[in-house]
Amino acid sequence: MSAPYRPLSLLAELTYRCNLQCPYCYNPLDLRAYRRELDAATWCRVLDEAADLGVLQVHFSGGEPTLRPEECVALVRRARERGMYSNLITQGTFLTDDLLDRLLDAGLDHIQISVQAPHAELADQIAGARVHQRKIEALTRVARRPVALTLNCVLHRHNIDQVEDVIALAERVGVRRVELANAQLYGWAYRNRLALLPTREQVERARDRVREAARRLAGRMEITHVLADYYEPYPKPCMNGWGQMFLTVAPDGRVFPCPAAAAITTLRFESVTEKPLAWIWHESESFNAYRGVGWMPEPCRSCERREVDWGGCRCQAFLLTGDAGLTDPACSKSPLHALVTRITEAITAAPQPAELIPRRM
Repeated sequence: MSAPYRPLSLLAELTYRCNLQCPYCYNPLDLRAYRRELDAATWCRVLDEAADLGVLQVHFSGGEPTLRPEECVALVRRARERGMYSNLITQGTFLTDDLLDRLLDAGLDHIQISVQAPHAELADQIAGARVHQRKIEALTRVARRPVALTLNCVLHRHNIDQVEDVIALAERVGVRRVELANAQLYGWAYRNRLALLPTREQVERARDRVREAARRLAGRMEITHVLADYYEPYPKPCMNGWGQMFLTVAPDGRVFPCPAAAAITTLRFESVTEKPLAWIWHESESFNAYRGVGWMPEPCRSCERREVDWGGCRCQAFLLTGDAGLTDPACSKSPLHALVTRITEAITAAPQPAELIPRRM
């Protein structure tokens, strides 16, 4: 049995169905493989088992979770009954007044609504549908209710220069928390990496503008800014350590240490339809594969940052090298860092980004 790690947060992906076609989606490419979805009774059992494991937060996501509205309400209610903080991660286009009332009555604590850009023309182009105005209406509706609200905008080469306008939009609506996250290159985003990755100059310019806005809005708005680690000297920590704090349950019941882990085809991931969640967390090969530091190769094994960034992202290592057990090439100390620098140099040299491939079911 592994060391007694305790999961604190569960990402419950209720469905991978979605009416949008965002090219930066982290969902897996083989979306048809996830058409079978857990029913509400199984999800309630999963929440009970998660609470028994010590999970404190549950995030309902997808795809678009509100395409299963009855399940959303029932699962929010079960999370409240089990004492877990609940968060709905949605693009907002189906969040009607009626559904919002029912979710709040069930005990929903927080709603995160995404926008693709601050202005309709670009936002709808990225989403592949005319939905921007409906998103603004949903944000406005939720901002008036007694529930915590976050506006999320994934930043990439096509919208990062409008970051100030995203913050201004949040100010107009009355949002008190904004998340500006550079696209994480997994799933569809990895497939579109040459079209999505900004130039270094864009990243640095946006960083300065976000810092200035954060100073100006201190005490009125919290701004979280997730940088593009292809341009950072060290990689982001792998979920604060693989299999140490977080777990994801996919629509078909498979359990992953992170939302993108299905990309690692050399691991077998267990399902809640076959094994209890506690067994998967403590005993499964997949969750123990990269826990702690014992698995680490050099230079991670002797690096003073080995328990800071945990060797970087296992999914990123696999996507770039074919081996999830190597140092994340995004790290400047990685022997394979040239794999990343070649990509960033290609981005800098390209006058126009590559063509975007829309996410399709």
